Parts: sequence; structure tokens; C-alpha cells
Amino acid sequence: MTILMGIDPGSRHTGYGVIEQVGNRTSVIAFGTINTTGKEMAPRLGQIFAGLCDVISAHRPVEISIEKVFMARNPDSALKLGQARGAALTAVVQTGVPVFEYSARQVKQAVVGRGGAEKVQVGEMVRHLLKLDQRPQEDAADALAIALCHAHMRVSLARIAGATAVRGGRIR
Repeated sequence: MTILMGIDPGSRHTGYGVIEQVGNRTSVIAFGTINTTGKEMAPRLGQIFAGLCDVISAHRPVEISIEKVFMARNPDSALKLGQARGAALTAVVQTGVPVFEYSARQVKQAVVGRGGAEKVQVGEMVRHLLKLDQRPQEDAADALAIALCHAHMRVSLARIAGATAVRGGRIR
């Protein structure tokens, strides 16, 4: 049994998702959104940091995954996203839990099977894969998708590491 956490950083809404992985099976433990308040950025970053510290402390994941920054069309939005991601990474790093980073395209590919999938498709696949009654709120669904992406990568890497022989350029 391994507890994994995914984080979808945002300056107004930071999603988190905590899942349990047993072999190649996953189930949801918790998910939600840290909604920041106020106009000033510094206090909002503090809210993201404190909220994620609480979630990490409550669920004690052994690995945490986070979405990589993508270049937004609006430079101001990209800076705010980078700051929110920095607050999230600081919360993770202070715990000593290993952190893994995935691009939005990697997450969509792992969960939906298409790197260009729409957010609604991601949310619906998260609902299906984790056997949820309804689709989670968008930021929480994205965070669960990031955790699922990491869970899939862990299984794939374990299979590769378990390969016993390489013959003719193929792993067996």
C-alpha cells in the first residue's frame, strides 16, 4: 500500500488529490481545493502553503507529484502560476517527501490516452478510474489525474526494473 498525492497549483484555486496504490490498483483517499482569498498575492501564497502542509500532514503521502509550469499567453498569469507552484513546492520540500513533475500533456496521455484531451474528458476519466459517484471539481480532478499519472509511471518503472534480461535490444 502506497499513498500518493497530486497537486494542481493555481493562485486562486489549488487542487489536491490523495490516492492509495496497491500494485496497479488505485483508490481515492481524499481530494479537494484550497481556495485562496484576498487581492494581495503574498497572503494567498501563504494560504496555499498552509493548506498543503495540512493535507500532507493529515495523509502522509510517500510521494507527491505536481504539474509542471506551462507558458501561458498572459505573462502576468504565468508569473502568478509560477508563484503558486513555488508555494506548493516549498510545502512539499520541507516535508522531505520526494516530488515528481509531469507536464499537462503527460498527465492527459496517462489518464485519457490523448495528450490533447479536454479538461472535461480528464475529469470524467478520473471519475471512472477511481469509481467516484460524480466528477470532482475541476482543480481537484486535475490533481487526482496528476496522482494517477504518477501511479501509472511507478507501475511502468517497476516493470522495467523487474526485467531480468535484455536480448536483441528488447527487454524480456
